Amino acid sequence: MAGRIPQSFIDELMNRVDIVEVIDARAPLKKAGREYTACCPFHNEKTPSFTVSPTKQFYHCFGCGAHGTAVGFLMEYDHLSFPEAIEELASQVGLEVPYESGTAPRPDARRDTDKLYDLLGEASRYYRARLRQQPQAQRAIDYLKQRGLSGEIAAEYGLGFAPPGWDNLLRALGTSTERQNQLVTTGMLIRKEDGKCYDRFRDRIMFPIRDRRGRTIGFGGRILPDDESASLDAGDPTAMSRATEPGKPGGAKYLNSPETPLFHKGQELYGLYEARQALRDIPHLLVVEGYMDVVSLAQFGLRYAVATLGTATTEEHLNRLFRITPEVVFCFDGDRAGRDAAWRALNNALPSMREGRQIRFMFLPEGEDPDTRVRAVGKDGFEAEMAAALPFSEFFFQHLAKSADTGSIDGRAQLVNQARPLLNKLPPGVFRHMMTEQLARLSRLEPAELAVLLAGPEQPKRAHKPGQRRTATRQQQPLSPVRIALMRLLHQPALAQQAGDPARFTGMAVPGVDLLVQVLEILQANPHLSTSALLERWRGAEHVAHLEKIAIWEPEVDDTASLEQEFLGALAQLDRLRSEHRLDNLLARSQQGELSAEEKRELNALFGTLKRG
Repeated sequence: MAGRIPQSFIDELMNRVDIVEVIDARAPLKKAGREYTACCPFHNEKTPSFTVSPTKQFYHCFGCGAHGTAVGFLMEYDHLSFPEAIEELASQVGLEVPYESGTAPRPDARRDTDKLYDLLGEASRYYRARLRQQPQAQRAIDYLKQRGLSGEIAAEYGLGFAPPGWDNLLRALGTSTERQNQLVTTGMLIRKEDGKCYDRFRDRIMFPIRDRRGRTIGFGGRILPDDESASLDAGDPTAMSRATEPGKPGGAKYLNSPETPLFHKGQELYGLYEARQALRDIPHLLVVEGYMDVVSLAQFGLRYAVATLGTATTEEHLNRLFRITPEVVFCFDGDRAGRDAAWRALNNALPSMREGRQIRFMFLPEGEDPDTRVRAVGKDGFEAEMAAALPFSEFFFQHLAKSADTGSIDGRAQLVNQARPLLNKLPPGVFRHMMTEQLARLSRLEPAELAVLLAGPEQPKRAHKPGQRRTATRQQQPLSPVRIALMRLLHQPALAQQAGDPARFTGMAVPGVDLLVQVLEILQANPHLSTSALLERWRGAEHVAHLEKIAIWEPEVDDTASLEQEFLGALAQLDRLRSEHRLDNLLARSQQGELSAEEKRELNALFGTLKRG
């Protein structure tokens, strides 16, 4: 499950690491009884619902559901890969990460990645220096001043300038074949068929794109406005360089870094790092379409704007945003193209929508963008318009109603037909239920009848027999012995040493028993394994979500004797179930006269055991 890093090392690391220290360095914790608490670092909240268990070395947020080990926390909070998180934790406790022979990455793989980050950092500094020192940069400076940007905001967002010409960055940073290859890998240079390279970004205002750790991972380049409609001059090398770019005669308005090992458009958002640096609490995030919109809004004090990077908003984008804030507002032009883009964003957001999350849609007057709008109405006026943005549900039904006449039976049937595949993309929960109820009101159907129709023929609802009453709430079922045993084991792994041979439960027709057997076998073979180390053994496996959910449980009273008694009691129930299943099997075979003498003795023994029990 761990891949290239030996499992034994991960076990040792998890036993040495203190999750409280790891998290406290990034989100200050307060002692609360046996646990530690804080306001969740993954979403905005005023009342702490984020807890850290030093016993289990496990964190959980009761607000947004985030949970995991110290490894998972670093992967989520510091945006690290699994090997990077292991390396980071190992360095904190003075260990060196070994790699299994034959499967390890190149010894310098980590250094190679660091070199790419360093080189992009150099490129960012180079472009910033050119904005201050390059004679041709005056056009860029004039444009930024015309847009009302201060030097402070330009510096905060790291704005720079890529000079005209084919090889400025190449000559400045590509001082060796190795560095040229690295610049090609990061997308800063383009390699031609003859092997020669040239600068990707030329004569553009440069916007560095930063990851959540503040490292530059790519760039966006904006063409200067006087070039947007300029005609090409074959004798002008600047114009010739722009001619290779798609779009208008002067080149595409925006040019983004390509997909690279460090930069993935479907995951990153421009301005998110800067928003988190500027604001401690982020009540909402505004998604706009361009880099310049983000920076212009920041100039007016609106520090919560982000932009997608030349791609539609993805589910991964939204999940990242909702870890930081409970509300996301999309800002689009009010024309047909803007509303079509908003509808695409809504479709992509469906799997991410659930209670506790809000999405709204803000449509600007035709011909305006966020920059011109905030200039026209000011910060307060812009925020007032944003507060009046359409809620997700209102835009959803408003859009569908345009093509369905809800005043007629045919139109209402069409509305239901259009809404069905969309609503089925929503995760189960309160929000989906309320959306279904709203559709029921619009289609003039009973909610229960509509629920059956939405399920479709492939998911038929079980009919109730005549006279059978429906219960308003399902009665809470008692916990199964398997679940009780796992809950106690994950709280106190040492209990596994008292379980006897787990193999006796193998093959029982009891949900979850095979997982229990695996956990017991691992803990008996590794008696010093901690809860977090055990969970790391299931990283990426089928049962990890189930085990992590169970790990959230905390006993009301952390009493070792009581936990032991409850654990052994659960195993005793499983032993009895096993005996009952064996007894039923032997009885069935005895009716056909198939029992051996030994099996007959076993049958009598089972009768006696179960009678005494």
